[in-house]
Amino acid sequence: MAFESLSDRMSSIFKKLRGQAKLTEANMDDMLREIRTALLEADVNFKVVKEFTNRVKEQAIGQEVLKKVSPSQMIVKIVHDEIVKLLGEDQCEITFVAHRPTVIMMVGLQGSGKTTTAGKLARLMKKKLAKKVLLVAGDVYRPAAIDQLKTVAKQVDVECFSLGDKISPVEIAVKGYEKALNEKFDVVIIDTAGRLQIDEVLMQELVNIENAVHPDEELLLVDAMAGQDAINVAKAFHEKLKLTGMIMSKLDGDSRGGAALSIKHLTGIPIKYIGVGEKLEDLEIFYPERMADRILGMGDVVSLVEKVQEEIDEKSARKAANKMMSGTFNLEDMLAQMEQMNKLGPLGKILKMIPGMPKISEEDQEKAQAQMKKVRAIIYSMTPKERKNPEIIKNSRKQRIALGSGTTSTDINKLLNQFEQMKKMMKEMPSMMKKYGK
Repeated sequence: MAFESLSDRMSSIFKKLRGQAKLTEANMDDMLREIRTALLEADVNFKVVKEFTNRVKEQAIGQEVLKKVSPSQMIVKIVHDEIVKLLGEDQCEITFVAHRPTVIMMVGLQGSGKTTTAGKLARLMKKKLAKKVLLVAGDVYRPAAIDQLKTVAKQVDVECFSLGDKISPVEIAVKGYEKALNEKFDVVIIDTAGRLQIDEVLMQELVNIENAVHPDEELLLVDAMAGQDAINVAKAFHEKLKLTGMIMSKLDGDSRGGAALSIKHLTGIPIKYIGVGEKLEDLEIFYPERMADRILGMGDVVSLVEKVQEEIDEKSARKAANKMMSGTFNLEDMLAQMEQMNKLGPLGKILKMIPGMPKISEEDQEKAQAQMKKVRAIIYSMTPKERKNPEIIKNSRKQRIALGSGTTSTDINKLLNQFEQMKKMMKEMPSMMKKYGK
């Protein structure tokens, strides 16, 4: 995950700082040197790093942090606020136009995942913002680009407009907008062609589309894995087009995150969305303050709560909680809750959003995921009657379930014992809460 190494380094620096009885100029210089090294290793632009550390030092001296007995919290706040400024300070959401469709033009280099990201953006706007979205297939050059957009549109349940690959992209954009206007769509997302490298032909075509439909938003897709090259790409596009924002993809990968910390400061273009996975739901609105929290190991509870609200069926969760408390919870209910939790994503990703949670190694995460997969396989191999009445599962049934799930009778015994312990504990909880006056 991007920023993981930087987050670990920052946590280590601040832990060391908390061990100091008092902050002196000497140990503050040591701290700033370590922060500088951590940022450079994260591939943050050298100029940005220099300005960042200078501002942190000025802030610390200006607020007389050195005179405070316990200055570590103040330093953390200063660093946090400066990271927020680097990332863009104010979160820049899409401004939707009243009384006509909001036009969004997607631009970027070929191979950056622009077509898929257009679908991700359409899904986010439909599901989170309740917008009626039209995708427009404006890439007439790349083989199968139109078919790809149609497939993605179907997957996210939005309409796709296409005139084939023999019509000019400018005309397709104009006709697409006319359709959106006549049929009262809220948003039009135009997927444009990319090139392997920036050239005059590509730019002129984008300028022509820009002049024809006057997009309200022009979003550049940049790849976080490209590092500092992403900044050069952004500058080149911005020289020709009126970019209003960026979508940074692959922030879930092995990128060090430096481009995200440098790009707004060096180009003036805000990051509006971030790609955090390959699935169509893996696009998030970018909040600089929340990202700063994650970088400094403070978690991101707000984003976690939003994700839970989006993915978890509140009615079924409440029903399951009531059944737990009453002791009528069964394996079918357990399976349903596991499926709900699975929608939130990998365990490690969820834990990182919770402040103060210890870091879990990838090996332990994989073990937890494997165990959950095994439990699901066992329950799926049971009959509905067995799930509702686990007490009827005796030796012959265990052998059949083990065969169907690729496990052993020992695995099934372990699951049933754990389930009974959990059920007993949950049944006793109301009386315990009453006893302690909760």
